[in-house]
Amino acid sequence: MKHALRLAACLLMLAAMPAIAAWDLPQLMTELARNQGGRAHFTERKYIALLDKPVVSSGEMRYVAPDYLEKRTLTPRLEVMVLDKDEISLERGKQKITLRLREQPEVLAFVASIRGTLSGNRAALEQNYALHLSGQRDNWTLNLSPSNPRIAELVTRITISGSRQQVRSIEYLQADGDRSVMSIEPVDAR
Repeated sequence: MKHALRLAACLLMLAAMPAIAAWDLPQLMTELARNQGGRAHFTERKYIALLDKPVVSSGEMRYVAPDYLEKRTLTPRLEVMVLDKDEISLERGKQKITLRLREQPEVLAFVASIRGTLSGNRAALEQNYALHLSGQRDNWTLNLSPSNPRIAELVTRITISGSRQQVRSIEYLQADGDRSVMSIEPVDAR
C-alpha cells in the first residue's frame, strides 16, 4: 500500500512538471502587462573603460502603465528624466532638454526596450530586438539583441531580469564595451 501511494505521489509530481517548465515569452509578457505601475528605488553602476571604478548613482523611479516613466536621480547629483508618451525630457541643474521620440529613431528604440518590457509589449520589443527568455516565473532573464543595425552600433545587448511582473535589474552592454547595470527595488505601497 505504501509503495502504491509513493508511486501515485511521484506520478502526480511528474504530471505537474510540464506546467512548471512551460514558462515562456508570451507568459512573461502577460505577467508584465498586469503591472499597472508603481514606485521603486534604483542604484545604477556605469562601467566606463576610461575610469578605474564604476560611476554610481541612485534615486527613485515611478512608472504608470503603459507609457510614463520618471527616473529621479538623487545622488551624486539631482537629475530627472521623464518618458511621457512621445517625449523624453532630461533636467540637470538649470538645463532642460526635451526630444520628440519619433524624430529620434535610435532613442525611440532604446526607450522601447524599457517601455516595451515594463508594459509587456512584445510587438514593440520585436521591432528592434531579437528576444531570448531563460529561467522560470520567479527568476527570469530576458536578453534583447538588436536586430536593427543602427541600434547594434550603439548597444550590443540588453539584459533584463526579474521575478513575475517585477523588473529587478537592467544591464546595457554598449557596442564600445562600456556597460551600465541598474538594480531596482520596488517600494511597497502599503
